[in-house]
Amino acid sequence: MILSMKTYPTLEQTVGETPLVRLQRIPGALGADRGNVILAKLEGNNPAGSVKDRPALSMIQRAEARGDIKPGDTLIEATSGNTGIALAMVAAMRGYRMILIMPDNLSVERRAAMTAYGAELILTPADKGGMEFARDLATSMQAEGKGRVLDQFANPDNPLAHVETTGPEIWCQTDGEITHFVSAMGTTGTIMGVSTYLKGQNPAIEIVGAQPAEGSQIPGIRKWPEAYLPAIFDRARVDSYESIEQADAESMARRLASEEGIFGGISAAGALVAALRVAERSTNATIVFIVCDRGDRYLSTGVFNG
Repeated sequence: MILSMKTYPTLEQTVGETPLVRLQRIPGALGADRGNVILAKLEGNNPAGSVKDRPALSMIQRAEARGDIKPGDTLIEATSGNTGIALAMVAAMRGYRMILIMPDNLSVERRAAMTAYGAELILTPADKGGMEFARDLATSMQAEGKGRVLDQFANPDNPLAHVETTGPEIWCQTDGEITHFVSAMGTTGTIMGVSTYLKGQNPAIEIVGAQPAEGSQIPGIRKWPEAYLPAIFDRARVDSYESIEQADAESMARRLASEEGIFGGISAAGALVAALRVAERSTNATIVFIVCDRGDRYLSTGVFNG
């Protein structure tokens, strides 16, 4: 009897190594006529569907390695969606009880994905303070001994995931030709980690953060009050900021799907709006933006009905 010696990857080994693809239609005259290339990093290709798979795996694996947690423990996290879904996946993989706290005004698809992985979901009233209230509740639950908060907002293992994976992937996929990196800013782990790596390779690379314009509500893009600014955020790692209107992000999400065939989320579309502004003032630029997640997480919002 011949036994197969082939080894197969586990699910966690499929996180990362996502495609980087060139936009063909949306850039228009901002692209070929000016020598610009706009590239989309398709993070929705991760197993739980977003860029947050990377830090979720990093935070749990590294906490285990330090002896901070062990399978069977209860983990707690405040989330607006993608990190919670990713943590729920990793918790299911590695044997943790996962409690997720999320404002009740976020999409039902996100809630369903979290509970499908076996996580327990606590919904907080959005009118009590949104994510700020959810973060405070997570902290108080930990103080009461109900579990351990991984704290994506202050945990250095969050941006470290992007220093070790996302940044190097982008550098290699562009053969070091990247001139601008554009990312939505929420937890800020992605932009902090990628900036750290890319600036280490070439300090001239411009790091651009997409933030919501005053009064705009864009899932995955935040402008935090000073008291709640993520501890992992370092202003020195971002060269410039673009304020994104909600209507522009939603319109671009529809365009990204219908004109490029990339069904991405609204924050990804906001990052593309920012990337196009970079292209307007640039020539011979290689601009990379992050497609944080997939558009099917937002179907119930009606954004794609317009």
